[in-house]
Amino acid sequence: MKAMILHNPRCSKSREALALLNEAGADVTVIEYLKTPPTAEELARLYAKGGLSPRDGLRKAEAAAKTLATADDAMVLAAMAADPILIERPLVETPKGVVIGRPPEAVRSIL
Repeated sequence: MKAMILHNPRCSKSREALALLNEAGADVTVIEYLKTPPTAEELARLYAKGGLSPRDGLRKAEAAAKTLATADDAMVLAAMAADPILIERPLVETPKGVVIGRPPEAVRSIL
């Protein structure tokens, strides 16, 4: 099974999700999203595939997220693409869907 993970190697939850994918034998494409940020369009596609809103994927603990409290989806996506620290991690895609791997065990639902 192919899988893609928007990954931050410094994040324990992201490392745990990646380990679950590897244990399942997935052919994983790892994208360190802080180095290679996804576009707003790619984020929109991923969230739509997962039945998530852009706001679901917003890392609300970040100070910059607070300024997006009244922003529409397009503004949230643009902010995430411009400042990828705003993306809640890890974001995992397989042919079965897309999930935010918090908790990491959520990845099992798309394996």
